[in-house]
Amino acid sequence: MLEKQTRIAWSRCLCLIGAVLYAPSVQALSLEAGDKDSVCAAATPITNGIMDYYEGTRIGGAVGLFQPPYYWWEAGEIFGGMIDTWAWCGNHTYENIIYEALMAQKGPNGDYVPKNQSFTEGNDDQAFWGLTVMEATERNFTNPPADELGWLALSQGVYNTMLSRWDSADCGGGLRWQIFQWNSGYDYKNTISNSCLFNMAARLARYTQNDTYIDTAEMVWDWLMDVKYIQNKSDGYNIIDGANIGNNNCTTFETNTWSYNYGILMAGTAYLYNFTNEQIWLDRLTGIYNGFESTFINASTGILYEHMCQETGNCNNDQRSFKSIVSRCLGQTAVLVPSFRDKIMTIINKSAEGAAKSCSGGSDGHTCGINWSYGGWDGWYGLGEQISALEIIQNTLVLQVPPPLTNSTGGTSKGDVNAGLTSHETTNKNEITVTSKDKAGAGVLTAIVLIIFVAISTWVLI
Repeated sequence: MLEKQTRIAWSRCLCLIGAVLYAPSVQALSLEAGDKDSVCAAATPITNGIMDYYEGTRIGGAVGLFQPPYYWWEAGEIFGGMIDTWAWCGNHTYENIIYEALMAQKGPNGDYVPKNQSFTEGNDDQAFWGLTVMEATERNFTNPPADELGWLALSQGVYNTMLSRWDSADCGGGLRWQIFQWNSGYDYKNTISNSCLFNMAARLARYTQNDTYIDTAEMVWDWLMDVKYIQNKSDGYNIIDGANIGNNNCTTFETNTWSYNYGILMAGTAYLYNFTNEQIWLDRLTGIYNGFESTFINASTGILYEHMCQETGNCNNDQRSFKSIVSRCLGQTAVLVPSFRDKIMTIINKSAEGAAKSCSGGSDGHTCGINWSYGGWDGWYGLGEQISALEIIQNTLVLQVPPPLTNSTGGTSKGDVNAGLTSHETTNKNEITVTSKDKAGAGVLTAIVLIIFVAISTWVLI
């Protein structure tokens, strides 16, 4: 999922020029953190800015997708945040768009492996759509008709197909980053794919009151600890990105630390503690939170930042959205575990005030930046900046709205514990059978492309 390229210097210069041109003529969003009217008024222009990037309402655009260079996974992430805006602010402006996107991308087997992604999708990509339909489940988002799978069943479809890919043959377990072996990253086992499975298991356990999901959560947690993707430090856990399987069984680590890994695991342990009331999950939550606070909170401002790339100005498009994920996870943790409430809400409120100040750029006056400690718009802009600002600002309301629902506290979504189990995904579709006809067709295409290339090259030279 992570891109391997960074913003080029010329683009960064353009952003800074834009900041100089626009900063004097616009004002930051007015925000009183925790005030519903103020928060929802701020959310509206930010959300409108998000929809500036949406393809689904344009002629020829795909329903549920945002314009390049934003990938499919990020669309899933964004609709999850917009569901909270719908629930908390009563803003129904984009309700149909959200609904249609979730339905359009669910795939023929109801597991969020749609045909337009079926050869490039990774485990973490699928997981973020699964987390979004879990959000729809917990917020009683507009239910599909009775003859369609409900949000809970779709969540279970994602969970079941991901769990079916658990790979015990290499590194003692874990999910690979990629689903299909022809994709770069198939040899990599990353924390985020496994953390998302852990998070979904925790949420399904709490929602359905089914302890079987806890078994999965414990399995994933134990593996992350055993493989040392989660490492004990004196000031809390250090959570790394992952490792290649390679020849040494996931022991040569990619040691970058990203906020979303901490956030997804933090929220998962919060759900489990809320459901089980077991001290072990509170202890694990404490270790994650301490590591998070010491790594991702600006010591001088108390504001959330992406420490690996934000200050050096080289966050890629994926990384620029990570703060949206951790913002939602912080809110969930604050609601579910009262002992963490005060410290988390202090971070959320300070960060939200900084984010609101950053949303003062562009020709529309509500384009958001990446640096919430800057005191205004820093010249950065994009889909990640918009959704991150929306998530942190609206989570200042998280203690004033109902906690995530369960099937015993008003949740209405229908489930199916066997969802996804009849699809081809349970057979780990990691190989392609290439027929002789396929090979012949590929040869013809290669020849045609080569002829065209030679012809164009000759024309250019002449």
